[in-house]
Amino acid sequence: MASRAELQDWVIAALKSKGGAASIVEVAKHIWANHESELRASGDLFYTWQYDMRWACTKLRERKVVQAAEVSERGEWRLQPPLAA
Repeated sequence: MASRAELQDWVIAALKSKGGAASIVEVAKHIWANHESELRASGDLFYTWQYDMRWACTKLRERKVVQAAEVSERGEWRLQPPLAA
């Protein structure tokens, strides 16, 4: 069963798999492809995970793991340079 907090790790993994940057849709597709069964078994999170994925990115921005929205292209999430590799 997945938790809301795990989504931060999943967002990072999705971005790393795309070379450090991806659209929100690409991140969602990666999470679904790799964690569908966990999401399906997660109760209410199954119905809110795409919203919660955006919340996770906000938390990652606060932690300086993902670049600020002002620095990235619209609709793109990008890891800070040291984490992109």
